[in-house]
Amino acid sequence: MTAEGFFANPEVLQSLYGQVPDLTGVRIRSINLNWRGPTVTLRVDLPSFPGSAPQEWIDAGMDTVQCQFQFLAVENISLTDWAPPAVGVIEMAPWGREGRMQVSVSGSGVVLGFDCYESVSVRHVSAFRIQADGSDGGRHLFVSRVDARRHTSLPGTEEKTFYER
Repeated sequence: MTAEGFFANPEVLQSLYGQVPDLTGVRIRSINLNWRGPTVTLRVDLPSFPGSAPQEWIDAGMDTVQCQFQFLAVENISLTDWAPPAVGVIEMAPWGREGRMQVSVSGSGVVLGFDCYESVSVRHVSAFRIQADGSDGGRHLFVSRVDARRHTSLPGTEEKTFYER
């Protein structure tokens, strides 16, 4: 099974890229561990900008797509390296009992692994112009109408409705 098969809502990425983009060369911006669920949420920059990006993104000079991947019913988590900025690959494979998968995130500055429910949610997809220092501050244009009404940039980490369920 390809990574695309694990996404509960791949259509948001498919509408931009034609398919779920390769998850190699992904910049891992944050790892949110939440005991409710238990849940792991990765905030990532995708490795390429879509060739058929919305005209609004092009007109605004955006060059990077960011989103969150949320994994539910997480078990056996291991985070042995976290030294951002981290760039790596996200791999997903069926594992153990029915309906479970194993997730591995590894690369420069990150080694993370866990088992979880066999479905990943794509959340808070946005475009932004990456800063000279690699940061993701500044204006974000969100795909979701709700996110677009609520945010023009990344909210602070205390904004639980953005970083949690």
